[in-house]
Amino acid sequence: MDISIVFLLGLSFAFVGVIPPGMLNMSAAKISLKEGHVRGFVFSIGVCVIVGVQTYLALIFAKYLNQHPDVIDVLKRVALVLFILISIYFFLLAKSNATPQEVDTFKSKKSRFFQGILMSALNVFPIPYQAYIVTTLLSYQLLSLDNLSIGSYIAGATSGTFIALYIYILFFDKIKSSKITSPKRMNYSIGIITAIVSITTLINILKTP
Repeated sequence: MDISIVFLLGLSFAFVGVIPPGMLNMSAAKISLKEGHVRGFVFSIGVCVIVGVQTYLALIFAKYLNQHPDVIDVLKRVALVLFILISIYFFLLAKSNATPQEVDTFKSKKSRFFQGILMSALNVFPIPYQAYIVTTLLSYQLLSLDNLSIGSYIAGATSGTFIALYIYILFFDKIKSSKITSPKRMNYSIGIITAIVSITTLINILKTP
């Protein structure tokens, strides 16, 4: 497997997972606006350190699933329920016009780095998300789990996360004022995407003998 392709796969899926408005990217943008880009970048680096660890854990989990295919059928059903619940959550969030809130209690560059680590550690979504993605890539033989591929995928995932945060840091004013990327519309978009994933997962389960 070409490691550059593995890197791009990790980058792309991590980017897609982080780009919708949420606690981490909104916090990075807010820090950058209030205290400058440098501190926003320091916060983002802290986030990416944990994302690398979470991606590694997801790869280990995916490797276990690949060696125990009987477990995958159970997890597909669990994933179906989770994606349905996530879809409902984002549709309700969009309907209520709720926006992510972040309490600002950190000031120094060093504390911003650890704030990024803490907030990223509290966000455990990347682990099941990446485990699902990796398991799917393995099923299509688009990824192998040798050490080089694992390292390339993790590097891609951390890079994709940083790029997504970087976009928020640089263009937050435009994103914030844009109707297309308003929190309400983005929440509806996420709900639609997860609903599509739910339908696809259901079809996959029904096709399994």
